[in-house]
Amino acid sequence: MNLSKNEKAMTIIAGVIMGVIGASLVLFGNPKNMGFCIACFLRDTAGGVGLHRAEVVQYIRPEIIGLIFGSLFAALATKEFSPRGGSAPMTRFVLGFFAMIGALMFLGCPFRMILRIAGGDLNAIVAFVGFVCGIATGVLFLNRGYSLSRTRKVSKSEGSILPVIALVFLVLIVAAPAFIFFSEKGPGSMHAPLAISLIAGIIVGALAQRTRFCMVGGIRDMILFRENRLLLGFVAVLVSALAMNLIFSATTGTSYFNLGFENQPIAHSDGLWNFLGLYLTGFACVLLGGCPLRQLILSGEGNTDSAVTILGLFVGAAFAHNFGLAASGDGPTVNGMIAVVIGIVVVAVIAFTNLKTAKE
Repeated sequence: MNLSKNEKAMTIIAGVIMGVIGASLVLFGNPKNMGFCIACFLRDTAGGVGLHRAEVVQYIRPEIIGLIFGSLFAALATKEFSPRGGSAPMTRFVLGFFAMIGALMFLGCPFRMILRIAGGDLNAIVAFVGFVCGIATGVLFLNRGYSLSRTRKVSKSEGSILPVIALVFLVLIVAAPAFIFFSEKGPGSMHAPLAISLIAGIIVGALAQRTRFCMVGGIRDMILFRENRLLLGFVAVLVSALAMNLIFSATTGTSYFNLGFENQPIAHSDGLWNFLGLYLTGFACVLLGGCPLRQLILSGEGNTDSAVTILGLFVGAAFAHNFGLAASGDGPTVNGMIAVVIGIVVVAVIAFTNLKTAKE
């Protein structure tokens, strides 16, 4: 993999901007250390449309809509909107489902993991180690021939379905009909103004589309090819978000940086299950070909396989809250622990059963 210095510079600049936006969204009203979290925001959105009834996490998050729109606009502008799909959709749905179960055990996706570290949350470093181990496990299978079936071209109308759904969600949050749920307390009630959240999502979505930004891809590429471009973007998010948290703490009189394990916002300090939660997410996402953020970006480009993965994440979030699988500030539930272990087994079975021989 030979990449130009310009490509690396663009990725670093994009990472800096993403980190600044992620930290700034907290200043505007998002929960602390949650300027962006694909897992949490899909969970909130699932609650907003009534797929679960956990009253504290119900809000259609404009950032998710913006990410899809930003990717779509960038792809159309560069003629990269290329609807494709048909690669093991049910397998991708299941992998997305369990990637979400792991993320909600940790209480965050890989993007929020970085933002939590930037906010001083040392629990996220434990989860990061699990995340890397999960990716490394997936890479072992990639090296042994793991592969899902090939994609094929699909119609533009099929590739546009998820962006259209995102547009419908935008209409729903603006119109606020009675059947849409809005949290009155808890994380779901904490959000930046709609316009700011939407614009932030569009900017990050466009940047991620142009740079192929992916938290899983950065570590995977470093292990497989010793290529650090995406990893440098990863680091840029961390450094810029950390800098903004320190600046906001010094200028607002409110602490946006709290170094330690205890008393972290929307987090728990059970190290084993933080580790295993993101181990599962990292393992599943390697087999999917990208992190939850990357799946959203690909869906904006018309990739229906990624759209199916997003549906898996969405249903996983609803399932987690309907059946008591998601962790909370008090720690993981027994049901959640069982679900994570089952998820690791299921993902391992998927990895083994999709190993391709040379003849295949």
